[in-house]
Amino acid sequence: MRNFLFTILALLSFTAMAQEQTVAWSGEVKDNGKGNYTLTIKAEIAKDWHIYDGTHQFTPTTIQLSYSEGVEAVGELRALSEAKPVSDEFFGNYGEYFGTALFEQDLKLNGESGAVQALISYQACTEGSCTPPEEVTLDFQLGSAPAEVATEAPVEAPVEAEVKAVKDAAGSGSMWAMILEAIIWGLAALVTPCVFPMIPMTVSFFMKGSGSPAKGRINASLYGFFIVLLYTLPIAAIIVITRLVGGGAVTADIFQWLATHWLPNLLFFAVFMVFAASFFGAFEITLPSWLVNKSDANSEKGGIAGIFFMALTLVLVSFSCTGPIIGSVLIKSTAGEFWEPIVTMLAFSITFALPFTIFAFFPSVLKKLPKSGGWLNSVKVVLGFVEVALGFKFLSVADQVYHWGILDREVYLAIWIVVFTLLGFYLLGKIRFAHDSEVKHLSVTRLALAIGVFSFVVYLIPGMWGAPLEKLSGYLPPQSTLDFDLTRTQGVAVQPQANTNVKYGDKLHLPHGLQGFFDLAEAEAYAAKVDKPIFIDFTGHGCVNCREMEARVWSDPQVLSLLANEYVICALYTDDKMPLPESEWVVTDNGTTLKELGKVNAHYALTRFGVAAQPYYVIQGKNEQVLVEPRGYNLDVAQFVEFLEAGVAEYRK
Repeated sequence: MRNFLFTILALLSFTAMAQEQTVAWSGEVKDNGKGNYTLTIKAEIAKDWHIYDGTHQFTPTTIQLSYSEGVEAVGELRALSEAKPVSDEFFGNYGEYFGTALFEQDLKLNGESGAVQALISYQACTEGSCTPPEEVTLDFQLGSAPAEVATEAPVEAPVEAEVKAVKDAAGSGSMWAMILEAIIWGLAALVTPCVFPMIPMTVSFFMKGSGSPAKGRINASLYGFFIVLLYTLPIAAIIVITRLVGGGAVTADIFQWLATHWLPNLLFFAVFMVFAASFFGAFEITLPSWLVNKSDANSEKGGIAGIFFMALTLVLVSFSCTGPIIGSVLIKSTAGEFWEPIVTMLAFSITFALPFTIFAFFPSVLKKLPKSGGWLNSVKVVLGFVEVALGFKFLSVADQVYHWGILDREVYLAIWIVVFTLLGFYLLGKIRFAHDSEVKHLSVTRLALAIGVFSFVVYLIPGMWGAPLEKLSGYLPPQSTLDFDLTRTQGVAVQPQANTNVKYGDKLHLPHGLQGFFDLAEAEAYAAKVDKPIFIDFTGHGCVNCREMEARVWSDPQVLSLLANEYVICALYTDDKMPLPESEWVVTDNGTTLKELGKVNAHYALTRFGVAAQPYYVIQGKNEQVLVEPRGYNLDVAQFVEFLEAGVAEYRK
C-alpha cells in the first residue's frame, strides 16, 4: 500500500509539473477598417514540448469560435505556422507544432461592437510523456470596447484576450480540496436509500463465517479492499478507454445511464424486493452452489471468492444512488483532467468502504454475545420493511424519467404510510413472521422505536394534501405530481411568465406552481420580449439534491418571489428520456448523434459550462451573457437570495 501511494503521489507530482507553463495561449484582434478584423491566436510552447495539429487521431488541437450577434467569419480559420510532419504506425500521419503556433481568422463586424470567444482544446507532449488534455477559453472584443477598458491607443492596437479555464460545478481547486470533497461525498453516500439497507446483508454474510477472530479480521479487511478495488479500477479503465474512443461526454453518459435508465432502476427495485422477502423469512439468500462447493474444496480460495462476491453485490446494488455522486467526482475527467478523478475516486471509495469494513468486523463480536435470542431476526424484519419502502425510490426514478405516471407523489406516500404503519404494529408485537419469537412483553427499546415510527407516519400523512415534507424532499417524487395539492393556492403570489402551452409543458413541470420553459431557445425568445434575465436550472428527475434545493430553498417566500417576478425560468432536464424529432438531434464532435432531450441538455451543460452534475444554476442575460458566477448545491437561503438579486442588478446595468 505504501508503494502504491508513493507511485500515485509521484505521478501526480509529475502531472502538476508537466502542466506548468507547457503552453501559453494568447490572442489579439486587429482592426483593418470598414468593419473588417483579423483575429490572431498564438500558442507559445515550452522548449522540448509540442502540441498536435488538427489531423491527430486522438488529441488534435481544435479551436472553436463562437460569435455574438453582428459578427461573422470570413473564410476559414487558417494556420500560419507549419507543423512538423509525423508518420506513426498507430496514429497515422499528423503534424506537431514546436516553439510558436499561430492561427488567424478574418472577421466582419456589422454594427458598433461585438465579441468572439475561442474554445481551444489541446494536449502538450514531450518525449515519453504528455499532460492531460486541456481546454482554454479566450474572449475578444470587437469595435467599441467597454468603458472600463477604453484606451487612447490607435485602433490598430491589439486587444489582449482574457484567459480563463473551464470550470466545473464545484469550481476548480487544489488536489487536496478535491480529495476532501470526495471524502465528504463518501460519507454522504452511506445515508442514501440504496446503500444503508446493505448493512444487514453485510452483517448476515459475515455472521455465517467461521474461524478464528484473526481470520475474521483478515476477511473484513479484504472486504473493504475489494470495495475500494471495484470502485477505483473500473473508473480508471472507463476514463482511459472512453477518453481515447469518444471523449469526455461518453464518460458522463455511462454513469447517467446507470442512474436513470429504466433497466438498472427496475433491476435494483426487484433486488430490494427480493432482499425484503428474504428478511421477512420467505427464503434464505445464499451464495451460488458452485461458489459454496469451491469454498468447501479450497477454503482459503473459496472464502476470498465469497468475500469478493459480497463486495461486488454491494457495489452493484448501491450504484444507482452512488452513481450521481460518482458523476460529480468525475466532472474533472470530462473537463480534461486525468489523474484527479482517479485519486478522488480512491478517496471516495476508501471513505465509503470503511464503515462496511467495521460492520464486517462486528459479527465476530456478535457471535460471542450470550443469549442472542430472536432479537437479531427482529432487526432483519425491521430492515425488511425499510427495504420495501426505499426500494420504491428506484421505481420512482424510472417513472419520472420516462413519464409513466404510475408512481405519483400521493401513491408513493400511500405506500410509505402503509409500510411504516405495519412496521409500527410489528414493533408492538401485533404482527409476527415465521422465525419471530413471541413478544410476551414490550421492551422499552421496542416502545421507543414504535413511537418513532408512528410519529413518522403522522408526519407523512399531511403530504398527501400538499405538505412539502422538506426533510424527505430528496427521496419523494416532485410535488408537481400531486393531484390534490391544497398548498398551491397559498403563499407567494406567482405571476405566470408565459402561457401553459410551452414546449414539453405537458410532461414537465416546475415546483411551487412556477411557470417557465423547458427549452432554452423558447425561453430566450420570451426573455427578450419581456426584458428579463433567464434563470437556467440544470436539473434531473433522479437528482436528490435538486429536489432538496426546490423544497428547502426555492420555497422561501423571497426566493419564490424573485424567481416568479424577476426571471424567466428555464429548467433543462439532463436525464429525461423524451425522444426528439430529427430536426432537433445534436451531433457531437466525435460523431455521436444525441436523440433524447436529456442527452441534448447534458451535452449543452458540458460543452457550454463544463458541468456534468446537478443542480447547477446559471443566470443568463442578453446575447447568452452569464451575468454572475453560477451556483451548485447549497442550502443557504440567504446566499441564494443574494445570488438572484445580484443577477437582476447586473442585468439592469
